[in-house]
Amino acid sequence: MDILSPPPAPQKAFQSPEGAWAYVAELYERNTAFIRDHLIGLSKGIVPKGRVRAFYPEVQVTSRSYGKTDSTLAYGYLHTPGVYRTTITAPDLFKDYLVQQFSVILRNHGGTIDVGESATRIPLHFALSANERIDGEAINALPIPLRDLFDVPDLQDTDDEIANGTFVPPPGGPYPLAHFTAPRVDYSLARLSHYTGTDAEHFQNFVIFTNYGFYIDEFCRLSKQYMADGHPDYDAFIEPGNFITANSRLGGGTIGTPAKRAPQMPAYHLRMSGARGITFVNIGVGPSNAKTITDHIAVLRPHAWIMLGHCAGLRNSQELGDYVLAHAYLREDHVLDADVPVTVPIPALAEVQVALEQAVAEITHMEGIETKRIMRTGTVATFDNRNWELRDQAEITRRLSQSRAVALDMESATIAANGFRFRVPYGTLLCVSDKPLHGELKLPGMASDFYRTQVNRHLLIGLRSMEILRDQPPEKLHSRKLRSFAETAFQ
Repeated sequence: MDILSPPPAPQKAFQSPEGAWAYVAELYERNTAFIRDHLIGLSKGIVPKGRVRAFYPEVQVTSRSYGKTDSTLAYGYLHTPGVYRTTITAPDLFKDYLVQQFSVILRNHGGTIDVGESATRIPLHFALSANERIDGEAINALPIPLRDLFDVPDLQDTDDEIANGTFVPPPGGPYPLAHFTAPRVDYSLARLSHYTGTDAEHFQNFVIFTNYGFYIDEFCRLSKQYMADGHPDYDAFIEPGNFITANSRLGGGTIGTPAKRAPQMPAYHLRMSGARGITFVNIGVGPSNAKTITDHIAVLRPHAWIMLGHCAGLRNSQELGDYVLAHAYLREDHVLDADVPVTVPIPALAEVQVALEQAVAEITHMEGIETKRIMRTGTVATFDNRNWELRDQAEITRRLSQSRAVALDMESATIAANGFRFRVPYGTLLCVSDKPLHGELKLPGMASDFYRTQVNRHLLIGLRSMEILRDQPPEKLHSRKLRSFAETAFQ
């Protein structure tokens, strides 16, 4: 079968980050439009006279020296002389990110940003926008399968070898420039919309995860109050269904319709200019959900994420409502064992830990030794078995005691380990909701009082910690603890 493709595009060299981005956007729009136009024609009965194929844009930079740079950033460094490449997708969504990455590399190494077409095919599914609708009935009625005419996603292009540190480049390169290939990014962008009920464009760079709907209810109440009161920082509040409530200082009003049905892991966004606001996601219960959603949000390259939820307190000295600041993790979640072996330590990040401690002090009006009355620091154990209490506890209790764990949950270690894996600064602040080893379980009435009195303060601590992190320069926030000795240059 003949191959139908756009005319080959020349590779161009740029010393301007904005110019490099513009050419990436031009190639991407041209090539995806080529695929879309043939699909629309097919829906009208016009069968292509060959196989429709177009390619992702590709960015390439070259290092010619082992010389060190003066940069204190954790990224933007080409570790070895040679050629570095990555494919690019959704350039409009990633404009600010790409321009910033290009700028850092040019500042550190000079040279040019070379942009051209890659050899990686754009699958039909990823050439369509999330909101684009095609006459599916007309296409299904045709006597020819779509796979005979268009390329479809290839799982070999969507693995995480680069992020996992298992990718072995050929001798002399080319070396990977980014942690994620374009098809891997496209896959996650589609999944984000499916799981969270909001499009990727609404996600902010500071993300909070929770395992309880109570926190989401309070976040929604507080966010809508911000919009009504004309909050000076946040411009809009976005709910599932891409339902937008504008800030009253910008004219107020709403756009769109709320989702008729709650998505699996609903996301809510307090939008700020430059995506510097806060995204709040209810991941539900369990490490599988925690891994799934962080796998996909990671491609957006957020600046930080934290877990804000409930846990079982393991010390008799703890009270219901006390806080636990994780300094280490006992990983019994198992969902990441193949990607981040349990022998790999997941370090506490000073920048995030200090922000969380400072937020606790500000919101509770306690300082120094006083905070020990309401907060413990130590190891958080994450289990994949919610009903671990129903089996013989001797072995589990021994492991918990030997690890010096102070709390147990089902998500925190997973979120921290995936933050480590994807180079996203992470942290955990939990609230003790029961003490199963000490016979203190919540009764229905007790639970209502507990949630009513504690959720608001815990949420405010989480929001304040993100504001503290937001005010830090990237040189301080992005810890070099998360980078290996042969890293990609992109953040």
